[in-house]
Amino acid sequence: MAESELVSFDFEIFGIVQDVFFRKFTKKKAKSLGLVGWVRNTEQGTVTGIAQGPQDKVKVMKDWLEKEGSPESRVDRAEFKNERTISKLEFESFTVPDPDY
Repeated sequence: MAESELVSFDFEIFGIVQDVFFRKFTKKKAKSLGLVGWVRNTEQGTVTGIAQGPQDKVKVMKDWLEKEGSPESRVDRAEFKNERTISKLEFESFTVPDPDY
């Protein structure tokens, strides 16, 4: 994939990732990279989301999700799925939607 290609990926982060401002920091990191998508907590205690943007920026985001996270978090495992090339961004910004539960 070329660096300028737009890509989308789904993620789920396992570990101590709730009640540690993980969503807030994920949104801040995504916005700083110019990515769009969303992040939310799950009932299972994980954090899940979608991020989209240029391939090189997406790589930085994946590394951050897997190795860094928010200052108080502990990432045990990061799963990335459904990575694909897209022709245009499917979201306008990066959001933290209200939980459905």
